[in-house]
Amino acid sequence: MSYASEEPAPRRRTRVHHLAAMKERGERWAMLTSYDALTAAVFDEAGVPALLVGDSAANTVLGMPSTLGVTLEDLLPMVRAVVRGAPHALVVADLPFGTYEASDEQALASGVRLMKEGGAHAVKLEGGVRSASRVRALVDAGIPVMGHVGFTPQAEHALGGYRVQGRGEAADAVVADARAVAEAGAFSVVLEMVPADVAEQVTRTLAIPTVGIGAGAGCDAQVLVWQDFAGLSERTARFVKRYADLRGALGEAARAYAEDVRAGTFPGPEHSF
Repeated sequence: MSYASEEPAPRRRTRVHHLAAMKERGERWAMLTSYDALTAAVFDEAGVPALLVGDSAANTVLGMPSTLGVTLEDLLPMVRAVVRGAPHALVVADLPFGTYEASDEQALASGVRLMKEGGAHAVKLEGGVRSASRVRALVDAGIPVMGHVGFTPQAEHALGGYRVQGRGEAADAVVADARAVAEAGAFSVVLEMVPADVAEQVTRTLAIPTVGIGAGAGCDAQVLVWQDFAGLSERTARFVKRYADLRGALGEAARAYAEDVRAGTFPGPEHSF
C-alpha cells in the first residue's frame, strides 16, 4: 500500500499575533532592515519573519549624516518596494522625525499614509512615556505599532549623541518607557543601546516581544541594519556582527569589471547579439 506524501503547508504572512505566540513559546526571531524589493526578496526567502523600512535609509540609502532629514515622501516608495518583494515577512515602516511629534492627529495621519499608500503592515515610532498617547491613537485606529525606547536616534541631539541609555539610576526610565508603550497597545518594542541586564528585566516584565539592537542577548528578537550585518557599511557599531564582506566582494567585482572593459575583453562574443 502506498501513501501520498503530505506536502508542507504553504508559508503564511507573519502577523503581529504570530510574534506574540513566539514570545509565549520562548522562540526568538530575527529582524532586518530593507529598503528595496531585491533585498526584501532575499531576506524573505531566507525566512526572516519581519523587515523594517527604517529611517536609517537616511544614512544607508540617501547619504544623509543622520536620520533626521528623511521624510515620509522618501520612505513611501521604499515601503512599497519592500512589501512587493517580501510576500511573507511582516513589513514595519518607521515614522520619520517630524511626522508624529506635534499631536496624536499628526501621528495618525502619518501612520495612515504608511499603511494606505505604502502598504505597510505596522509602523514604528520612537519615545516611551512621551509617545504613549501617539501609540494609543494609532492602535485605536487599527494600526499595529512597534515602540522604540532606550537610545532613540531621532533624539540624538537631546541625548548628547550616540550614547548608551539606562545605566545606573537611569534604568528605571527605560523600564518606564517600555511599559508605557506596551500599556498603550504596542505589539512589540525595540530596545536600542540599553545595558543587557536592563533589557533582560524589560523582556521579563513585558508580555509583548522586545527587539534588541545593542541590548544584549536577553531580548525576544534582534534587529540589525542590513548593510551593517552584510559588511557593506564602512564602519559599524560595536554591537554589530558582520556575517559577510559585501563591501569587499562588490569592490572586487567592480575592479574586475572595469579592468575587463579597459582591456576590451568585455563584452565578449557570448555577451553580444
